[in-house]
Amino acid sequence: MELSALKRPGRNPLRPALAALCLAVLAFAGVNLGGCAAPPEAGATAAGVQSAQAPQAAEQALPSWRDGPARQALLKFVADTTRAGSPTFVAPEDRVAVFDNDGTLWSEQPLYFQFFFLLDQVRAAAPKHPEWKSNPAFKALMANDMQALMRNEKQLLALIAAANSGMTVEEYDRTIRAWLAQARHPKLQRPFTELVYQPQLELLSYLRANGFKTYIVSGGTIEFMRPWTQKVYGIPPEQVIGSSQAVKYAVRDGKPVLVRDPKLDFIDDGPGKPVGIYRHIGRRPILAVGNSDGDLQMLEYTTGGDGPRLAVLVHHDDAEREFAYDRQSKVGKLDKALDAARAKGWTVISMKQDWLQVYPAGKP
Repeated sequence: MELSALKRPGRNPLRPALAALCLAVLAFAGVNLGGCAAPPEAGATAAGVQSAQAPQAAEQALPSWRDGPARQALLKFVADTTRAGSPTFVAPEDRVAVFDNDGTLWSEQPLYFQFFFLLDQVRAAAPKHPEWKSNPAFKALMANDMQALMRNEKQLLALIAAANSGMTVEEYDRTIRAWLAQARHPKLQRPFTELVYQPQLELLSYLRANGFKTYIVSGGTIEFMRPWTQKVYGIPPEQVIGSSQAVKYAVRDGKPVLVRDPKLDFIDDGPGKPVGIYRHIGRRPILAVGNSDGDLQMLEYTTGGDGPRLAVLVHHDDAEREFAYDRQSKVGKLDKALDAARAKGWTVISMKQDWLQVYPAGKP
């Protein structure tokens, strides 16, 4: 799909795929970080927290969760589907759990984290592109003039595509790893991979300890997520499903390589998520966790199968420890999916009420 196709009439906004990311940053004109929450626990890190553990007793599981309806629904579902001889028992091979990433496993405000990376890539590539000096979008980016970026969206998308293409997939992987090692959230001043949710790390580990296979199904690109999901979430790269940029085979310096093209070939958001699940997994999940309207079809698809099913939404209602947003947000909008959850009896996690802590505390 060419980048211009991302804005076809009738297509829903696409989370962090390039066009949606651009629309998000422009909609946040000025990126008002002053409204963000105060920094949470200092020195936290996600690395290693989520490593596989021995099966736990239910009363010991999910220690960062308050013992409310959301925690009980999760524990009951795991118990019902793993109890041998139970009419709701699910064979291990069918215990598939899918999680959105942005806003579900880590934070996503004030912009999807991948977009910060993409803009930094444009800045880093600038010395190789002196012709950009006359580009109005580049001038606006260097001046942090978001109003001007709004007027030059097409040129900005072209800059992002050029800055993130032409390299081999291995080179791009190294670039992402290097960026994550030094980049910091503009308000919270912590590495982005520390801004993952401790309760969700516990849930991922608990599910795996009970025979579930956990997948990420995100609107973000697989290229951006795969370099770090194993270390942070315990989810290997082959279990990451996302939007993807086109690649082509080439031979460079006598070596066969895969080279990135400046176009997207799959959008894993909204109705694309069930398609991505079918293509990559080949099984309908029995548990799905999301946080926005971009996850609605994934939750519907999951609960549309036979047997026990559970759909879960994370509601960001904690402005003190993280961020509070839902129906009116330009990033991670939760509107139609929230109505569906209430109508269909899906489990809604209140970050404020259900989580004892948000981010991991302490260094490894």
